[in-house]
Amino acid sequence: MADITRRLGWRHLRGAPTAHIRHHSGGKLLHDGPGLSFWFRALTAALSEVPVDDRELAMTFHARTSDFQDVAVQATVTYRIGDPALAAARLDFSIDPDTGIWRGAPLEQLGTLLTETAQQHALDVLTRTSLSSALVDGVSAVRERIAAGLGAEPRLPATGIEVVAVRVMALRPEPEVERALRTPAREQIQQEADRATYERRAVAVERERAIAENELASQIELARREEQLVDQRGTNARREAEEHAAADAVRAEAEATRSVRLARAEAEGVRAVGDAKAQAQAAWLKVHEEVEVATLHALTGARLAENLPNIDSLTISPDVLTGLLAKLGAREPE
Repeated sequence: MADITRRLGWRHLRGAPTAHIRHHSGGKLLHDGPGLSFWFRALTAALSEVPVDDRELAMTFHARTSDFQDVAVQATVTYRIGDPALAAARLDFSIDPDTGIWRGAPLEQLGTLLTETAQQHALDVLTRTSLSSALVDGVSAVRERIAAGLGAEPRLPATGIEVVAVRVMALRPEPEVERALRTPAREQIQQEADRATYERRAVAVERERAIAENELASQIELARREEQLVDQRGTNARREAEEHAAADAVRAEAEATRSVRLARAEAEGVRAVGDAKAQAQAAWLKVHEEVEVATLHALTGARLAENLPNIDSLTISPDVLTGLLAKLGAREPE
């Protein structure tokens, strides 16, 4: 929109670089071009402002496929006004000299023209295409057909319109049909997810089984080694007992041998002592055989005297003395 200011009955217009301004006065073209700035009188001026920048026109319309299914088409057409003079002559781009606002709605007219033309070519494609094909390849087919149709439309260059680009964002069926179409794919995805879950579980079970087998093999190996350890301990204990028994036997044999030797030595000693005693006794008897009886009696008395105990004091009781005196008295008369 042009920027217009008032000064003492005059108006000053300042346009944007993307707006083409046409100023007529008295049937003559006084100013023509983008980004102009000039003074004018409002009572005699006829002004037009034509945008020359690229503009995006979003459109959404419904179509029916060859199998009688409704689809929604979302597209965007980029266009520009290539011939502002021609566009100003064919469409009402005039602006109010006081406010700079368009008197009509020229861009809406352009949007309607582009939308109806694009919709016509899109319907021509979709009516001969099934829903499944439209959902798979319909975007590119509709885009190409709309671009070709707009490029061949004679009303657009006659109005000074140039189509820059055509984009088709989506072709969507009705919600119920879309849900029905999604069901097989969702079921397949769910089956793939379930299969992946089962495979993951199978892998986990296989790993658990491998772990359990490893633990069992470890326990078996441990039990086998414990058995070997018990056998080895038994063998060692047996060997130790045998060695102890052999040592005890050697020790007992040595003790027995020593005892036998000691007994023999003692017997020999006793025998030697007995022989010596016997020889001494024999010699003693042989000596006494040659001695007289009186001498033997004397020796016997001496020996007895040697063996008698020492008498330090002798106590004679009256009874003993009386008896002795009686015996002595009885012996005197003889």
